Amino acid sequence: MKKTTELSFDEFDELISPPPTETEFENIIERAITRRDVMGGAITFGLSSFLLSSAPVAAKTTETTFANDQFGFKQIPANTKDTVTVPEGFEWKTIVKWGDPLWTDTPEFDHKTLGNSMTQSRSFGDNNDGMSFFTHEEHMLLAVNNEYTNKNSFYINRKSGKPENDDDIARNMAAHGISIFEIKQVDDQWHIIKDSPFNRRITAKTEIEITGPAAGHDLLKTTADPAGLTALGTWNNCGNGKTPWGTYLSCEENFNGYFTSSDEAYEISTPLKRYGISKKGRGYKWEQIDQRFDISKEPNEANRHGYIVEVDPKDPSKPIKKRTALGRFKHENAEVIIAKNGKVVVYMGDDERGEFLYKYVSDGVYEEGKSTSQLLNKGTLYVAKFYDDLKGSWLPLNPETTGMTQAEICIHTRLAASKVEATTMDRPEWVAASPLKAECFCALTNNKNRGRKPNKGGDETPVGGPNPREKNVYGQILKWIPEKEDHTSTNFTWSLFALAGNPTVHNANAEDKEEKLKAGSPNINAGNMFNSPDGLAFDSKGRLWIQTDGKYTNKGDFEGMGNNQMLVGNTQTGEIRRFLVGPKECEVTGICWSADKATMFVGIQHPGEKGGSHFPDGDNLVPRSAIISVRKKDGKPFG
Repeated sequence: MKKTTELSFDEFDELISPPPTETEFENIIERAITRRDVMGGAITFGLSSFLLSSAPVAAKTTETTFANDQFGFKQIPANTKDTVTVPEGFEWKTIVKWGDPLWTDTPEFDHKTLGNSMTQSRSFGDNNDGMSFFTHEEHMLLAVNNEYTNKNSFYINRKSGKPENDDDIARNMAAHGISIFEIKQVDDQWHIIKDSPFNRRITAKTEIEITGPAAGHDLLKTTADPAGLTALGTWNNCGNGKTPWGTYLSCEENFNGYFTSSDEAYEISTPLKRYGISKKGRGYKWEQIDQRFDISKEPNEANRHGYIVEVDPKDPSKPIKKRTALGRFKHENAEVIIAKNGKVVVYMGDDERGEFLYKYVSDGVYEEGKSTSQLLNKGTLYVAKFYDDLKGSWLPLNPETTGMTQAEICIHTRLAASKVEATTMDRPEWVAASPLKAECFCALTNNKNRGRKPNKGGDETPVGGPNPREKNVYGQILKWIPEKEDHTSTNFTWSLFALAGNPTVHNANAEDKEEKLKAGSPNINAGNMFNSPDGLAFDSKGRLWIQTDGKYTNKGDFEGMGNNQMLVGNTQTGEIRRFLVGPKECEVTGICWSADKATMFVGIQHPGEKGGSHFPDGDNLVPRSAIISVRKKDGKPFG
């Protein structure tokens, strides 16, 4: 059996907090078949629909020629190299790596000692994820999430592979959070501007103001903060968002694995269990130097995390804020839209098997130059309900629909969503909204429990609707269009842009529907196949960039898929091409563009998470998460 430190976040959650008793398998299959009969066996992809029983399969080739090429590059093949691969005519360079100092008084990263808590608190954090690019006067800034650490690299200097003293633990806490720093381009290379007044680290110990309906609630009060108004720290920051008023939204995801209990007899409450809180953590040992991570001593501390954090990268003097009105769950990213009527809409996914898709609509409207302080504090939180007729509704979460107070809804959002019977999803990750028209996309990365087990709250996860496959190992990309092209509307229509799969292993022409579905949608072929779509982002030309965080075994169901990768899709034709392949054992995550659109910034997270990579420094050195720049060799814009 794997140790807890070797488990992925979802494996850990399942180990310490298994779902309730399995739903009767035969009943689930019967419901799934009934749903397919209602739909006539059809699932829609892109702009058109076709019957899976008779749809032509895209050519199984490694290269595809399109009549109206909007991609501007030749697709690259999958591979298992320990480097980054990009198309002909493009080049990549490393900008910053885990442990690179942001100030001149801090030494460079030491591959033998790995530094200490002080040096880490003044250096780029580990496992970079979501990020955004900002301009302020002549300054160019990057705000980057530092999600977590993996023991195979972070404690490679310890024989035990674990923290062995208090400073080891403090160094780990300092590697989490957010890194903000100024960058500058000299010729074709981007550099960090050390000692810039904009450079800062936000870690697990940084003071953050709690705002919105939950601020000051009894469930947020602790010994250190009896008012329930000031949280300490942010960690496991996954995806991100960017507001029109120039602030950065950092999304707290798998916050639960950092909590333990020194009291074996301590009874964990039902709401905490729903969020994966247990007596046994993932081995970070933060409770050894900070008792707030011991739930038997501070049972409310966990309720203060799992929110979206708003930061102004341009003004370090402004307070950092946790926006409780946006709900508490395992946030993936926050896609911000200004609706036709000026209201702020934020789309969000809860990245866990069988959880939900949300949106928030502000009460007030955004007006450039006017106060934005209440736009993410006062509004309505909704959760998605999908129907088999390819329509859907946003269900409001309020005291009338849930029987909970608004503060309780913001703290126990998952429980509120269960009460209104929202649709359980296959791990909703990043949401991306098109800049050209009113349509949104969400990566549903995978769900091995689909059709087999309910979620942690006991909500069933039947096969059907936007989650059409039992024991879904490949994932899919969902699309929806708001009614009347109005993002504040409570109605929408939906389809599937892509159903990831492996047409070289599974038969797309099989009589068996499950086998057919595993081959993927017709826009998936031997040349562009992938699994577990995760990060999504549109560029200014309306192309959808798709980043993966899936299986890289290159065996069995995943044969021929190689390392994790980044692809780009034409959302009007459904065409998809592979643009980038990452190094061994990494996740490709985080994407943004420079102001002139000539540079794409891409995150390479946890290369060598199982000890099989030395990216990016090579020569048997410690693998390090990094941000790379990708540019056309001729310097022309492409984003």
